[in-house]
Formats: sequence, C-alpha cells, structure tokens
Amino acid sequence: MEAYLYSVSDNNNIRCGLCSHRCKIREGRRGICNVRENRNGRLYSLVYEKLIARNVDPIEKKPLFHMLPGSLSYSIATAGCNFRCRFCQNSDIAQMPSDRGGQIAGRRTAPEEILADAVRSGCKTIAYTYTEPTVYFEYAYETARLARKKGIRNIFVSNGFMTRECIDMLSPYLDGANIDLKAFRDDFYKNYCGARLEPVKESLKLIKSKGILLEVTTLLIPGLNDSTEELEDLAGFIANDLGKETPWHISRFHPTYRLTNRPSTPLKSLERAREIGILAGLDYVYMGNVPGTGGEDTLCPGCGKTLIERRGFSVSRNLVQKGVCPDCAAVIYGVGMSGEQI
Repeated sequence: MEAYLYSVSDNNNIRCGLCSHRCKIREGRRGICNVRENRNGRLYSLVYEKLIARNVDPIEKKPLFHMLPGSLSYSIATAGCNFRCRFCQNSDIAQMPSDRGGQIAGRRTAPEEILADAVRSGCKTIAYTYTEPTVYFEYAYETARLARKKGIRNIFVSNGFMTRECIDMLSPYLDGANIDLKAFRDDFYKNYCGARLEPVKESLKLIKSKGILLEVTTLLIPGLNDSTEELEDLAGFIANDLGKETPWHISRFHPTYRLTNRPSTPLKSLERAREIGILAGLDYVYMGNVPGTGGEDTLCPGCGKTLIERRGFSVSRNLVQKGVCPDCAAVIYGVGMSGEQI
C-alpha cells in the first residue's frame, strides 16, 4: 500500500513525515524502520495488512489503568520499529526486519477482519501495541476509522516518536495512549534507543492537549535511568507539563535482548521512584512487573482510599462510582473508571 505522510524531492528521493527521524529515503531503499520503501519515487508500507501478532488481552496489560478497567482489548501488531532499543522486550517481532536482513513476516489480515474478531471477542478497545504502531500507521489508521464507527475505542502503546502531522491525522480516532518515556536524558535515548528525547516530550504534550487519555511508562534500568536527579526531573515534567492526573507506570526491568549485563530492578528502586512521583505531586503512580505489592492499585488522590485493587492484570475490586470516589467525591481521571457501559 502507498504510504501516508511523505514528500518527494529531486531524483525521486523521499522524505518520510511519519516519525521524528524524518528519514530521507533514496530510490530502492527503506527507512530506519525497515518497513517503508521508496519505489520509483513513491513510498510504500511493507506491513499493511501483514499481521504478526494478535491477542485478546486485559487492558491492564498495555498498561492502561484508567481506560475501562477490567475490560478486554483486542491487541495487534506488525513487524518493525523505528527504535533500536537494546532492551527490547519484543525483539523477535519488533526488530525482525533489522535483525533478519529485511525479513517481514505476517498473515494477510484486513482491517475488517480485525474489527469483526474484536466484536466477537467482546473487546471494548483495539490496541495497537507489541511493536511500534507508528511504523504501521496506515494499517492502524484504517482499522481505527472502522472501529470508531462501531463504537470500539482505539489505543496506541507507543514510543512517542511520531511527528505532529502523524498525531494530527490520527487524533480524531485515538481515545487513549500509553507512551514510553524511556528516560529523561538525551544520551540514554541516543545510546540505548537510537533516538532523541525532545520529540517524545513534544508528542506527549501534544497528545495530552488533544484530550486523548494519556498514561506514561518508564522501564527502570539499574544504573542507566534510575538516578534520583533524573527521576525527579522526569516526574516533574509529567506533573508540570502533562498534568498531575497523568498516570505514571514505573516498571521492573529484566535482562533481555542486547542488554543482559544489568540486573533486574530491585523492588526498593521502584519504591523510591514511586515516592519521587508522589512528592512531585502526581495523583497516580504505579509499579509494574511486581504483582502482589499493592503498587498496581488505584488510590483516591483526594483521601487516599484504595479504589481499584489489582493483581497482575486482573481487577479484583472496583469501588469507583460514576467516576468519583465514594468517600470524598474526588474525580478519578479516566474513561469508564467504574466499569459503566459508555
């Protein structure tokens, strides 16, 4: 399929406008994502309708804790990513085109089939996730348009490196997003992700300004992005630039892919980061990948009452009533927080 958001210059060179790499792609070449190719001065998506993963997941797995808690999300992906994270948790599919000489696997699946399967499965949302949905934008966009007509919400789980043009085009059909804020130092993004920090910050602010439900995730890696100073800066950015109601998920790292020389994140480090977030004024700070610690529960920002209890990806109790705390009537940020049908 011919791609969206690109321009053509002299000698059939293409400038892709989808993500903040803004790749200049020569004839016969692909962009950094390895799934968009210049063919005779036209840019083509090589992953349109090439589904490599689909599952029915709890929405908490995204993680999205403030969008229809306890509901199911039809989750899809194609191969490819515009980052080269050394700690990639889905490297077998996200890094496939880069690690396997341009190989792109996937089963031909039309947007209409995705939607029909989501409806049959009783899902309230479609999540574009697992890899980086920005690189399969055309596929996600066409699916999201169909989903909106059927009353199914759309959510992106993304690294946030998309351009303003991409967000502007997608936003009428996007209901929620969980964006990775992988660190708060540009050196980390350059050395461990092959990207830059500033475009991610700008995307986060733009997404929030459009009224899209936003949650932020940081994978805490020992010795790389977990200093007190950096976490204070990161939490301050969320509170001041995105709003104190914006949920922050701090997740435990486990050695994987090309970053196996670091230990798993100690629980104490997660607890320290959570305290930093609370001191920064954030209403909702969660600890991920450590079930049973209480770090996944939603507390009322007004009175501190435990409103939603979770273990792993399961909601065991939800006391929110019509979007507010039953004790102090504080408004709880989110969509369908009490599980009402909306």
